[in-house]
Amino acid sequence: MRFTKMEGLGNDYIYVNCFEEKLEHPEETAIALSDRHFGIGADGLILIKPSEKADFTMDMYNADGSRSEMCGNGIRCVGKYVYDHGLTDKTRLAIETLAGIKYLDLTVSEGKVKTVTVDMGSPVLLAEQIPVRSDKQQVINEKITVGGVDYQMTCVSMGNPHAVVFVDRTDDFPLAEIGPLFEHHAVFPNRVNAEFVQVLDSKTVKMRVWERGTGETLACGTGACATAVACVLNHKTGDQVTVRLLGGDLLIRYDKAADKVYMTGPAEVVFEGETDRF
Repeated sequence: MRFTKMEGLGNDYIYVNCFEEKLEHPEETAIALSDRHFGIGADGLILIKPSEKADFTMDMYNADGSRSEMCGNGIRCVGKYVYDHGLTDKTRLAIETLAGIKYLDLTVSEGKVKTVTVDMGSPVLLAEQIPVRSDKQQVINEKITVGGVDYQMTCVSMGNPHAVVFVDRTDDFPLAEIGPLFEHHAVFPNRVNAEFVQVLDSKTVKMRVWERGTGETLACGTGACATAVACVLNHKTGDQVTVRLLGGDLLIRYDKAADKVYMTGPAEVVFEGETDRF
């Protein structure tokens, strides 16, 4: 099986071209290949497949084998892969995901994709659709008790569920301890991705993320989008914000009038290879 390892701001995935390859057990394959000691090492596995509704399908599995609806960093790399490998010559693409069809605009230089802007669609704010258990329709700056400590969270779905918490400092936040408690908290029936955000100014924030099924990652595109939405809803920043992640920066714009979120960032190839284990 041939594969390509790619990353968006250090959020790395193993990509398989399913126009040419066939995987019988993607969940087991994701677990084995994602292992950073005995496998290739990644935050998960992304399969690029045909689509009857769009240009391509992105089928995504986390490092623990669980399926994920959407990944902002991952979908940018899909756009780079299909263009750079000659599967398309279009610079505006429609990609089918479990979170619906997402639209990509590719910036190309010397025949290769350098950056990708993703129309991430509308943020979902209704609690039952995120989902999060609440007696309110929207969970904006609401209290949650985790590990005996009270936090204020804002919940947003960008195709997958996010809980955004503003903190004084992200650098020394005990994410390895608190992240799993958020992910598996009883109010999140499908678990949750948790973002911990420090506001630097009206245009810039820092973010660390605990992703369900994976743990702390260097970047999370949907999490950055959810963070930007939460910043606007809580009057922390303007509608365009640079989100600084451990792996680099993403530029996020929340067009509240159109109710759409746009994400711009890089996509890079790490290496290509072949394995006979699957």
